[in-house]
Amino acid sequence: MPNKLRLGWFTFTCCEDNSILFLELMNKNYFEWKRMIDFRYCKMLKSHNVLDSLDVAFIEGAISNDKEKEKLLEIRAKSKYLVAVGGCAVTGYPSAQRNDFTPEQKAKIAPFLEKWGLYGIVQRPDQIVRIDDKVPGCPMIEEIFLKVLDKYLIEFKAKIGGE
Repeated sequence: MPNKLRLGWFTFTCCEDNSILFLELMNKNYFEWKRMIDFRYCKMLKSHNVLDSLDVAFIEGAISNDKEKEKLLEIRAKSKYLVAVGGCAVTGYPSAQRNDFTPEQKAKIAPFLEKWGLYGIVQRPDQIVRIDDKVPGCPMIEEIFLKVLDKYLIEFKAKIGGE
């Protein structure tokens, strides 16, 4: 009997298009993945989530405040592997577009940043923690995501060989 991959899915500052695509992939793969994956933390799938020892954590989005940074650090500490998923997690953009604002634009948004405790400069997750794999695209490129997921399913013996 294979093990189950202990997986987490986390969202930071982004449009969450990767989560939507992940749900679409669940529609196609649910019964197969149910046998191989223990969704420890995945708010879009369940209301009771546990952030404990994860085999792999997928994160989408850029980091735009202290609360997100602290959560990212906790996820990194509790995950054997961390995968950046989608444009905002891989490149920072489009969430980081304010990083390129003119001084006038930055002055206009300054009160909003202060009000909500947001950084003036949005960071990619890899500027804060080590990232083990990346799945580019906005939304993520499905074929690359499936290859990365398959790699971890095999590594953690949740999927034996190429079954």
